[in-house]
Parts: sequence; structure tokens; C-alpha cells
Amino acid sequence: MSERSKPPVSHRGSAKTSRASTAAKSNAPWSKRSLGAQALGRIDEATRAVVPPIHVSTTFIRDADNQYSSGFVYGRPDNETVREAEAILAMWEEAEAAMLFGSGMAAATSVFMALAPGDHVLAPTVMYWALRNWLMTEARHWGLDVELVDTSDIDAVRAAVRPGRTRLIWLETPSNPLWSISDIAAISAIAHEAGARVGVDSTVATPVFTRPLALGADIVMHAATKALNGHSDVIAGALASARKDAFWERIVAIRKNFGAVLGPFEAFLLIRGMRTLDLRVRTASASAADLAHRFVRHPHVGEVLYPGLASHPGHDIAARQMTGGFGHMLSVRVRGGEASAVATAAGVDLWKRATSLGGVESLIEHRASIEGPGSPCPPDLLRLSVGIEDPDDLFRDLDRALARAHG
Repeated sequence: MSERSKPPVSHRGSAKTSRASTAAKSNAPWSKRSLGAQALGRIDEATRAVVPPIHVSTTFIRDADNQYSSGFVYGRPDNETVREAEAILAMWEEAEAAMLFGSGMAAATSVFMALAPGDHVLAPTVMYWALRNWLMTEARHWGLDVELVDTSDIDAVRAAVRPGRTRLIWLETPSNPLWSISDIAAISAIAHEAGARVGVDSTVATPVFTRPLALGADIVMHAATKALNGHSDVIAGALASARKDAFWERIVAIRKNFGAVLGPFEAFLLIRGMRTLDLRVRTASASAADLAHRFVRHPHVGEVLYPGLASHPGHDIAARQMTGGFGHMLSVRVRGGEASAVATAAGVDLWKRATSLGGVESLIEHRASIEGPGSPCPPDLLRLSVGIEDPDDLFRDLDRALARAHG
């Protein structure tokens, strides 16, 4: 599909649900930015409200013949507000189906749990630390054979694939917190030739800049807590799939049976957040690029890790698969080592010392302290999540903190 998108569907897609929007009914060729801003343009039929209501019912009336012609049976797998949010995500990702979860971890682990015992899985050496920890500790209880590989190295990926045994290659690009880049199209071709699927954690890139399914991936995952919501007030996860195949239906069943669902109020807030997704992400990305170029020349910064810099080893690939921007995340390695990095984080005022990313407020974090022993994160690294504040203010605040840390 092109930027002028056809109407999407969520994971259940009953014809009798009310989320069919004015834009969808007319198949109007509006851009994703326009469709997202209007939450697909749905108008509540009962009140004519432009903001969709929150549906909180946990149970639904059966028909006289004991069936559920509405398509809604019980609140755990069936909620109209959740389905509306899923439809918006499916639109953004150009997906055949989308599904929301109670957290990003619930979404990601559901993909791995849908595999069969004995399946071989490749995952990045640098990735979200909690999922990496789960793969190294819990995945074995599911009988999975997990191998970590540098997915920014195509030859390493190709060498690690076991045709007929590798069933999933998991990518995270840009990868947290070093922001390395994996070539989604090239790795998808390798995977499919070997009979494997590709799942992509696209939390940092967001669908504004990267659409993994269009590049050949099978499933895309988001920690919707982050940029999709954008206001640091919702815990949520999301998956979008290129196909409604048997593997996808297995994930649907896992979410239902394990109760890994998102509540209607959280879905309502997520819809609210996705209405400004394009504006927030582009604004934050422009500021991140500005800061990256300034800190490259800073006397107290040894290295800036940002795929938008021409010096970044993954820049050329990022330029091909990230359209319109390189994201709102960057890391700086502070001269003077860990002590100087920690002191710098302690010295900011406008930046907030907190875990997470993708919100409207800018966050700074000494990442190695959070990840603990075994982290691939250098001890002198500060991870920066750039929000929508004035970039001049953000620079001045961190510049002063760096100066004070170096006394």
C-alpha cells in the first residue's frame, strides 16, 4: 500500500462493529497523518461526538437464538475501544491485523510463546534489556533454542540461520541503547528463504518513519507505552501482522488465554496519543538530530550514537528504511568515564532523570546502572529520549551539566 492508505482492520474485524469510519466507508485517499489525527474519522452514532466513547462493559447480550451477532462475547478478548485503537495501528503499519496487549513485554513474549518447542530463534545482541533477559532465562522453559547475534551484520545473520530449524529472527532497529541499525529487507529475504519469520521491534522508529511490513517483515511490535501513546501515562504493547495466518491466530489465542489484554481506558488514552503521533514524532526527531550534530562537536562528549549522523555505521541503511527522520533517541558517551556520566545526569534541570522514552518530556538516563551486570551498554553512556521542548533549552541544560561534571 502507499501513503494514501486503504482502510485497515483490527484483529477481529466484525462487520457489525461501529468502528467503520467515514474515511473508511468512502475509501477516501487521505494520508496516514490525516487519518491518524482524526482516529480514522469515526463519529459516535448515538451522540455525534467526534471523540470515540470508552466502552467498559465486560459482558454482552446474546441473541434470541443464543448467538452473538454483534461480534462481542466477553470483555477479555472483545472490547470496542480496544478494537478502534487496533484499527488505527493497522492503518499506520499497513497491516492486515493488529492487536493490543497490557504491555510491550506481553506483546513481544507472545510472539515467542507462539513458537513450538525446539524452534531456533535469532535475536540481537543489543536490544531492550528486559526482553533480552526473558530470552536468556525464561524462553528455555518454553523449549526455545535462543541464539544472540549481531543483527547489524548481515553475514553474521546469514551464518547463524539454520534452515528448517530457525523459525524466527527478531530485530530491533534502531536498537536500544546503542542505536545500531538492522537491514529489515535483507534479513527478511534471508529468513524467508530459510523458512523463518521476521519480527521487528519498531518502538523507536515508530510507523511514522519505518514500516517493517512493507520491507518484508512478518510481524511488527511496539512498546505502545512509548511514542505511540507519547504522554507517559499508559502501559501498553502492540503487534501488527502482514497476514492473518495460523501463526497470528496462535498469538490471538495466547493473548486471550493468558489474559494479556489492554483495558478500555488505556486503549482510549492510546487513541488520544496516536492522534498526535505524527506531529510529536517529527518534532522530537528534528530536535534529536539537532542535538546530535551539536554534541558531536562538544568538548566533553567522546561519541554521539545517532543513526542520522553520516558517521554512524548504519546510516546508509537507516536512510533507506527510515523515511523522513531518524527518530527521537540518541546516546552520548561522556569523556571522563562513568563518574562523569553519572554526575552529568545528576546535574540537569530541564531533562528528567527517568526510565522510559517517547514521551513529550525529555528524559536522561545512565543506562548501564539500570541494566546491571552483563549489559552491553558502555559505562560512560547516557541515553537521551528527546521530547518536544525547545531544543535550544535542552542543549543549554545538558551543556551546563557536562561543564559542571568536568569541573
